[in-house]
Amino acid sequence: MVKFTVTKKDPVTSARTGKLETKHGVFETPVFMPVGTNATVKGLWQEQLKELGARIILGNAFHLYLKPGLEVIRSFGGLHSFMNWNNSILTDSGGFQVFSLKDKKVLDEGVLFKSPIDGSKIMMTPELSMEIQMTLGSDIAMAFDECVAPELDRTYAQESVERTTRWAEKCLAYHDRSQALFGIVQGAFYKDLREKSAREITAMDFDGFAVGGLSVGEPFEVTRDILEFTTKLLPEDKPRYLMGIGTPDMIIMAVENGIDMFDCVLPTRMGRHGTALTWSGKINLKAARHKFSKEPIDPECNCKVCRSYSKGYIYHLFSRDELLGKMMLSYHNVHFLLDFTDRLRNAIREERFLEFKELCTRKQLIKNDTGVNVSEG
Repeated sequence: MVKFTVTKKDPVTSARTGKLETKHGVFETPVFMPVGTNATVKGLWQEQLKELGARIILGNAFHLYLKPGLEVIRSFGGLHSFMNWNNSILTDSGGFQVFSLKDKKVLDEGVLFKSPIDGSKIMMTPELSMEIQMTLGSDIAMAFDECVAPELDRTYAQESVERTTRWAEKCLAYHDRSQALFGIVQGAFYKDLREKSAREITAMDFDGFAVGGLSVGEPFEVTRDILEFTTKLLPEDKPRYLMGIGTPDMIIMAVENGIDMFDCVLPTRMGRHGTALTWSGKINLKAARHKFSKEPIDPECNCKVCRSYSKGYIYHLFSRDELLGKMMLSYHNVHFLLDFTDRLRNAIREERFLEFKELCTRKQLIKNDTGVNVSEG
């Protein structure tokens, strides 16, 4: 299904590089994966994603099940053909989206909820999640798990861990192994529950493991503490995935603790709202101070937006609510995070990880630890 090889370990931290081979190609880790929830990374053509160097993107089982539906995807021969993307795809099980719904009922067999499309009742089960993802034909599928809110108490968190384990077993029993399948470790912010979940999930025959239930509103230091604790419980010979992170400070922290894969909608979401990610921090291109600026978004960036267009022009596009401005910033932001991750990989290879981290701190890409994480997944 997938072949993962660790190629370099940082001598001081748990950061590492690797190669992950799927049916649709090989890519290096750590890797940032742009999110294409509805079979599209918002604002970008697939050709542009390839141009930017994206080797793997995400699709979402929940949303694609609702629209266009499995019948349509099946008629096209899978998601790769449907969206004309011949590189790798990872599909989210839909667990996060289901559990973000307000009107739902969690049962032992799955989650009952009303479709946000037409109001019809849907029972999302581990088996249905596997059926959806097998139909999509992604290279990597995710087990169906329960992602709990950070404020829920320990009693429910323990029940949820046990439920996630049962659902993981059902996913493995139903899945035909036509694609790789990753298990997800839960446990909220209780270390003993994280340890229990990791012990049970890693004992199963998954191809990789994800750390779930983080970056859902907790303080940064809590994320770091739980992640550092949890990743040490995961096998070293399989890929490790932290879902829903996409800021430089979160990426640095995750990689420092041994994470290989991460994703986020942040670059395109911020781009659509006029914010650019740069090597000097975030820039609001809607601000009037850029009206006469002939400078590029980021002098350190070599993407074609920065090579060809000024901040003044992009400010004008946003002031007139032109679609092109949103597309340009989405393109630039995806380029920034892919480039950031490329430089991070190179730093690990050359045993300069801590030096790279210090550089990011000086450039104020890494903030202090008082912030609160809000999921962008």
